[in-house]
Amino acid sequence: MGPDAIYSATVWALPVIIAITFHEAAHGFVAHLLGDDTAWRLGRVSFNPLKHVDPFGTILLPGILLLLRSPFIFGYAKPVPVNFRALRWPRRGMVLVAAAGPAMNIALAVAAALLFHIIDYLPASSEHWLAENFKNALIINVVLAVFNLFPLPPLDGGRILVGILPKAAATRVARLEPYGLIILIGFLIVFPLLGAQLGIDLDVVSQALAISTRAIIEAILHITGNI
Repeated sequence: MGPDAIYSATVWALPVIIAITFHEAAHGFVAHLLGDDTAWRLGRVSFNPLKHVDPFGTILLPGILLLLRSPFIFGYAKPVPVNFRALRWPRRGMVLVAAAGPAMNIALAVAAALLFHIIDYLPASSEHWLAENFKNALIINVVLAVFNLFPLPPLDGGRILVGILPKAAATRVARLEPYGLIILIGFLIVFPLLGAQLGIDLDVVSQALAISTRAIIEAILHITGNI
């Protein structure tokens, strides 16, 4: 691996590892605050990334999609175990635990944007490397937050939806959880590839996620005084 490849790997790998680790730790921490100590007892409320890496979802799946030149690259960490029945307010608690991960990512994105203001005060030898890390941290955290808020279980957005819907509707949505990953792959990969073969634009979900991501990044840059 040459110097350029190592440089590229470090400016992307570090923000990804931090984003995923803090996201999962936030789920476990909020669950602990609300009465469920499952993740706490298992050592999952941790900033150690090895606690959250899923061999397939974090490493193999993104790698396979990259090799296949998929129109959308995604992956996932090992889900933090939460016993929602142990929460003091199960339905409200489900919403708060699910929202904690994306909220943490937005907080990290804001922090990265604020750090842009110190770039001019950094040593010249590390200025560019740190600037790339801050920029990638902003992008990765917003992408992770928006992606996880897609309203389909087992994603955080799906859990939030189950928590706020009336019980009858929530039960129907919750039943989708075993098929959530398959449905997601269909929306993000299979349909766009099929549409490309048929000359039809079926990449609606990816486009909606991209529009939302750009809007949030622009809002963060405005709020933090960068534009």
